Amino acid sequence: MAVNVTMPKWGLTMKEGRISKWYKSEGDPIQKGEPFFEVETEKITNVVEAVADGILFQIVVSADTTVPVGTIVAVIAEPGEKPERIEGLQAGEVVEEDATPSAGGSAPTAPEKPAAKKFVPASPSARRVAKELGVDLAQVNGTGPKGRVTEADVMRYHEQGPPTPRVTPLAAEMIRQAGLDAAAIQGTGEGGKITREDIERALELQKQAEAALPVKSIPFSGMRKSIAANMHSSLQTTAQLTTFTEVDVTEMIRFRDTVREEYKKDETVKISYNDIIILATSRALKHCPIMNSTLVGEEIRLHDSVNMGIAVALPEGLIVPVLRDADKMGLLQIAGGTRELARKARAGTLTVDEVTGGTFTISNISMFQVDGVTPILKPPETGILGVGRVKEKPAVHNGEIAIRSMMFLNLTFDHQVVDGAPAAEFLQTLARYLENPYLIMT
Repeated sequence: MAVNVTMPKWGLTMKEGRISKWYKSEGDPIQKGEPFFEVETEKITNVVEAVADGILFQIVVSADTTVPVGTIVAVIAEPGEKPERIEGLQAGEVVEEDATPSAGGSAPTAPEKPAAKKFVPASPSARRVAKELGVDLAQVNGTGPKGRVTEADVMRYHEQGPPTPRVTPLAAEMIRQAGLDAAAIQGTGEGGKITREDIERALELQKQAEAALPVKSIPFSGMRKSIAANMHSSLQTTAQLTTFTEVDVTEMIRFRDTVREEYKKDETVKISYNDIIILATSRALKHCPIMNSTLVGEEIRLHDSVNMGIAVALPEGLIVPVLRDADKMGLLQIAGGTRELARKARAGTLTVDEVTGGTFTISNISMFQVDGVTPILKPPETGILGVGRVKEKPAVHNGEIAIRSMMFLNLTFDHQVVDGAPAAEFLQTLARYLENPYLIMT
């Protein structure tokens, strides 16, 4: 009996998937559990295995096509079986990806006709000398009767170059603001003076020239499109508020250096600021459980375990793998777990379980020269922590001014779930842990 294969659903938030590759062609035999086709979602790319033995009778949805969850994508039939072929889609419509637009984004226009050359009044000798010297008479200011160009004018232009153009005060200010080259502008005022109209004309020509340049375009699809949709939805469905605090992390740095020195001969141990922040955050969440919650429908679910989302930047966008049970891990376990998740994220081998089920997220941009950020929530999570760079600066320490290592923490939370006071208490607890990492053990 023929089996209809449908687009699978991975996680609560998946609504559609894009078939990026078929491993079989129509008429090929296939066995249950064998790689069948590849699906790309906003989170990962995953291989779907065949659900039955038989022959691939029909591919209903071709590669590079996005369809809703539950749509029939293929039919597997028994050998010799001839089921009725499926026409069109059984569920939902195909979401076609936009074709890459042509450079410039519009059809080419016919070339403009060259402007007619302006007649320049000049004496015969001036014309002869200009031709011999290769001087454009239109560029020469004439000093003869009624602005006629004389031979002396041509010789002066050839020896001294173009004269400094005369410009009205308004035109001079427009040239300064627009960064134009006055020598390249043809003045139409009295005696060739550059006027406001000449500047406006030059700016319009510059605009047209820039519009005619080829424009590089990239498709707004795949991970980038999914990220955009998720971020927009997050802002539309949650009441987001961000609070900031500056933390003295001098002791955190000393703590990291101590651990590194202790394990310097072990190549498998590499401790970073981010590992310590994950450790401290997971412990702070246990003290402030409302921050380790998710809003699902009419329920606020408080979680016993901290499943920490760790934002990882990829060339095509951002992905957030999840370090499960981070609150039950020691520092070395956290360091090893985050390295492995980052490696799999960059290799594109994360599984569905490794990108779903997070209860809190950390977005660390301390590797850039950026002090702070207002991160956007990852629903249904209640909070996300943004981490800025470490910067040495003067600060008050033990009643005296000293050079200390300072860092900004930025907490975005859903005001529907938690009020400002509990969120501030969580941030204060986390700051205390980072200012004195040994308190994490208490």
